[in-house]
Amino acid sequence: MIKQIAIVFLLVLAGSAQLLATSVERVEPMFWWVGMKNPNLQLMVHGEDIAQADVSLDYPGVSLESVSRVKNPNYLFINLKIDEETRPGTFYLTFTTGRKKTTSYTYELREREANSANRMGFNSSDVIYLITPDRFVNGNPDNDAVEGMKELPNRADKDGRHGGDIRGIINSLDYLQGLGFTAVWLNPVLENNMTQVSYHGYSTTDFYKVDPRYGSNEEYLELSKELKKRGMKLIMDMIFNHCGSEHWWMDDMPMDDWIHHYPEYKITTHRRTVHQDPHVSEADRKAMLDGWFVPTMPDLNQENPFMATYLIQNSIWWIEYVGLEGIRQDTWPYPDKHMMADWTEQVLEEYPNFNIVGEEWSMNPAIVSYWQKGKQNSDGYHCSLPSLMDFPVQNATSRAMQHEESWDKGLQELYEALSNDFLYPDADNLVVFPDNHDMSRFYTQVGEDVDKLKMGLAFFLTTRGIPQIFYGTEVLMSNPGTEDHGIIRSDFPGGWDGDAVNAFTGEGLSDAQKDLQNYIGTIQNWRKNKEVIHSGKLMHFVPENGLYVYFRYNEDETVMVVLNKNTTDSQMETARFEELIGKFSRGTEIIRSKPINDLSTITVPAKAAMIIELK
Repeated sequence: MIKQIAIVFLLVLAGSAQLLATSVERVEPMFWWVGMKNPNLQLMVHGEDIAQADVSLDYPGVSLESVSRVKNPNYLFINLKIDEETRPGTFYLTFTTGRKKTTSYTYELREREANSANRMGFNSSDVIYLITPDRFVNGNPDNDAVEGMKELPNRADKDGRHGGDIRGIINSLDYLQGLGFTAVWLNPVLENNMTQVSYHGYSTTDFYKVDPRYGSNEEYLELSKELKKRGMKLIMDMIFNHCGSEHWWMDDMPMDDWIHHYPEYKITTHRRTVHQDPHVSEADRKAMLDGWFVPTMPDLNQENPFMATYLIQNSIWWIEYVGLEGIRQDTWPYPDKHMMADWTEQVLEEYPNFNIVGEEWSMNPAIVSYWQKGKQNSDGYHCSLPSLMDFPVQNATSRAMQHEESWDKGLQELYEALSNDFLYPDADNLVVFPDNHDMSRFYTQVGEDVDKLKMGLAFFLTTRGIPQIFYGTEVLMSNPGTEDHGIIRSDFPGGWDGDAVNAFTGEGLSDAQKDLQNYIGTIQNWRKNKEVIHSGKLMHFVPENGLYVYFRYNEDETVMVVLNKNTTDSQMETARFEELIGKFSRGTEIIRSKPINDLSTITVPAKAAMIIELK
């Protein structure tokens, strides 16, 4: 009898231990908002043996639609519906095993910012400044090393953590505003708790947390608010294709198909044309889409509906929480294209004036244009992606500056690239750029020729589209003799105490660096209020004699831009431009602030650009 009682007692203890083991470690998203157009919300709950619990809640306007249990007992997916009239507040998600309450989680529904749904995304009135946060400004040295973060700071290592952070960016906004920038795109700032080479931010280990070496979620929100005070916008870099191999869920994944090819990974072929190729094999398609980007970046399976919902909600959460005006989506053609189309539609349903730019690194405009909203593709695929990075024009501009002038080289390459705009539903919404964080700096691309750099910048700031400039371009940052990303993303001069050169104060800058800061600032501050540059039509003329001429025009204004690659001043007769120049008699050249009183013949300085407001 005593033995039987002991057995029963042990069973009761075991049951109690099992009950107590059930816990809630994470709920993502950790809070949400009332008044969203999509009433549905899926919560991913992670905790030991949480799947054995039943879920209940009691809050007016919130209904528990269903609970999904998956292979891993440490996950629950809770589907809620939030009625239109639901008020902000908090309620308990109660988790119960049998008749006993196991645990609860206090869930918050917040009130949206006024006019949140109508926020205006970045557009062609903006000039975007691209920052690699770790390499820009160290505003708070106290967060360089953070307990629990695996990689410690080492500024001497080109691939190490250098200490730049969000506080440093906040402290630099007056400088950026003074140069005429109106939007800031940061390389990813979410947690990258990887053992090494984590500074770039593309190996996410927590999709809801800013890396503490950059600051906090609250500082990210503060940055957004400080930008808004200056009439500037914030663009977030997101990655749907992959996470970091040390992401918290890699040790406890919800289900077997959460990640492609796990644990025996395969590297992607990077053959991105499998999307457009009418002759593609299924084997080649899957080899590209399901492969890992690199061994430290597991490939997320967006065909898994729980993963798809997780990523879509995460992006909307950040838009609403931080107040974003745009998203730059990394490695656009690598995730499942149908999920990506669904994502763009859901984001734009919530925020109709928002903008998203995708990275399709192809020099073929037929490939790039395939993804843009409004494109009629032969395979019937439609996506609502508003913008793409214009790699074809970037490449053409670089080649145009490098190559000697001939019938089909030099400026003719730039002319031909823009002639492909018929392929795009909206070429005016493409992002144009001289370089970015993944390629040699434009100054290096053009042989460290300041004049060619200036010509290229003048083009990008006056052509159709949305210009983006990489940090440090304004002070001639370069990477001579190497394409190493750690060198390309070198520290911004003056971003660290004790720097001998300071771009913010001018201390230690060469005359050429100061001149370029002034050059960029002059064009960009003029551009801010020029509707004709933001949305005017573009007409260009076939380059002749080393001169490329194009116009931006609308009913009220006409601007003439001339690029002269010749090593001597050029006397340019303007009769061939009669259809646009005919009604004007004079102009003002804005770079040098000089009047032009006779438009019949214009003297164009050697290896220079002219931007002429016609009168």
